[in-house]
Amino acid sequence: MDLTEQISQLEADLQELGSLLEKAERKRVQELLKQEQKKVEKELTTKRQQKEHQARKEADPSAVSKAGYTVKITSYAWDQSEKFVKIYLDLKDVHKLPSENVEVNFTESSFSVLVKDLDGKNHQMTILNLLHPINEKDSYKKIKTDMVLLMCKKQMTKKWECLTTVDKQSKEKDKPSMHDNADPSEGLMNMLKKIYDEGDDEMKRTINKAWSESQEKKIRGEGMMDF
Repeated sequence: MDLTEQISQLEADLQELGSLLEKAERKRVQELLKQEQKKVEKELTTKRQQKEHQARKEADPSAVSKAGYTVKITSYAWDQSEKFVKIYLDLKDVHKLPSENVEVNFTESSFSVLVKDLDGKNHQMTILNLLHPINEKDSYKKIKTDMVLLMCKKQMTKKWECLTTVDKQSKEKDKPSMHDNADPSEGLMNMLKKIYDEGDDEMKRTINKAWSESQEKKIRGEGMMDF
């Protein structure tokens, strides 16, 4: 069934729903008919847009060849909620395209986007190695005014520090190590001080005794070396 036939069928469905709505007396039946009417109206609008787009292509064959090359989407923003990681792609006039022109594929660890025939070219983006796994079946796209929004469903409701494992590795690499210039004996001294401060009198006497004996051994060792 081509678009023209689909549109005719939807128009007939809409007309019959309107007729039934006029005859319906019970409120619940009226509400159900109205809901169905809205669904059909939405589908009809989409099909009409598709037909208009198809007509433009047929009227200007060069539009097909212009869309024969692909550009990479390099600019995006991301945010998150408890359940979703959200990717925002700014693409002017994307909302004017038929929905099927925006193809999105999700896997557990990646997603890819292909926007076909927007402004005479295709736009593509692929993000691999997501920081945490997503549920591909519950992930989806939303087409908004001049924007594609990708809703990546988290498998776990933990907060993401970065979008990908590569971003995380880069971030950690740039962090200065806390132990790069540390004195090896400093950690031991701090630990002993903490035990001493938190210990009872017996513990403090034991540590003082061990410290005194250690210092005496050190002094004797230095004396032997001087000798």
